[in-house]
Amino acid sequence: MKLLIKNGRIFDGKSATSRISDILIEDGIIVEIENEIESTGCEIIDAKEMYVLPGLVDAHCHLREPGFEYKEDIESGTRSAAKGGFTSIACMPNTNPVLDNEAMIMYIINKAKTDGIVNVYPIGAVTKGLKGEELSEIGEIKFAGAVALSDDGRPVNNSALMKKAMQYASMFDITIISHCEDLDLVDEGLMNEGYYSSILGLKGNPAPAEEVMIARDLILAEYTKATVHIAHVSTELGVDLIRNAKRRGVNVTAETCPHYFSLTEKACEGFNTNAKVNPPLRTQKDVEAIIEGLKDGTIDIISTDHAPHHIDEKNVEFKLAANGMVGFETAFPLAITYLVKPGHLTVEELVNKMCVNPSKMLGLNKGTIEIGKSADILIFDINEQYTVDTSTFESKSKNSPFDGFKLYGQPQYTIVNGNPIVREKVLL
Repeated sequence: MKLLIKNGRIFDGKSATSRISDILIEDGIIVEIENEIESTGCEIIDAKEMYVLPGLVDAHCHLREPGFEYKEDIESGTRSAAKGGFTSIACMPNTNPVLDNEAMIMYIINKAKTDGIVNVYPIGAVTKGLKGEELSEIGEIKFAGAVALSDDGRPVNNSALMKKAMQYASMFDITIISHCEDLDLVDEGLMNEGYYSSILGLKGNPAPAEEVMIARDLILAEYTKATVHIAHVSTELGVDLIRNAKRRGVNVTAETCPHYFSLTEKACEGFNTNAKVNPPLRTQKDVEAIIEGLKDGTIDIISTDHAPHHIDEKNVEFKLAANGMVGFETAFPLAITYLVKPGHLTVEELVNKMCVNPSKMLGLNKGTIEIGKSADILIFDINEQYTVDTSTFESKSKNSPFDGFKLYGQPQYTIVNGNPIVREKVLL
């Protein structure tokens, strides 16, 4: 099969500038990037006046399988990812059973081959059963195919155990993705502690609950010389702590999620459970700090933290509602609308945040458009606006606070390994 993408503005993830050119794909591989490539015998995609990017890479999502398939499974999750322009995704281990051994890692890899329509990479658990008591067999799950380690959804509360985990992870050249949360400081808080929690009469979750653990893990990473990745950063001080650690030479990368640069705690007004996430939405000052952290390189990656929940887990009292929102189908448009359009990031910089850097952190050969590499590609129109309609989401779950938002950057085409999965915004 030969596929020819013509006349698109290509942002390849390697060059500092873009160029208008054609891309020829044969048998799933990029074989030529030139002007006016001969089109005989090719299926043609006319990308004139559209942007051509590497397929997006999500370093942090939840596919819920095995154990919670009523929320999401590998099939529905990867369909949702493709609709959002993601061609490679890394799924967290808080499933049932937990992804804490070779058999479970292999289960995800094999199931993704049969049910998935994008590339799926499992993240293994730091501790057995996510209990924070005993380390998983780190070498075993690394060699089985895990691309990182995390107890996401729960912190590794024991500092001595986290230190040991970093040391073992270094031996096996695998990164720990840290969920930074001091549960004692959270103290069953439901949303950011501040003005809106007081107005709504909800118990607050203070910013230091996140920041104390960020500081701890940065200190441990500096001491052990290990590599650590800080997940879903949401606070101003959290950004400052990471910025200062990088200046000292600590091996740290960090991510944030679209809801932390596009929403504040105000979204919880009316007890909107779709805005209940962990860490919670913060203040406008925190949003501005997150954007500044993205601009100056303190925050390396934008991840979705795609967290699907059944409507019965959200359509309840705020205190009882599950934390999390779906993210695959809005992440890229939110980044275009809230970061690129206002001039905070260039498209080239966004490609680094959503393609190049997550690939590097996970050790994947993805995130760029290059001759000889698999053709994982996203094509979109930066000037076409659309209205988010959660009822059309491919995810089983619809728990998003962005329903009705007007955004730019909806993916027009998603190409995975040379195969157009999404064509003219329609999932095939």
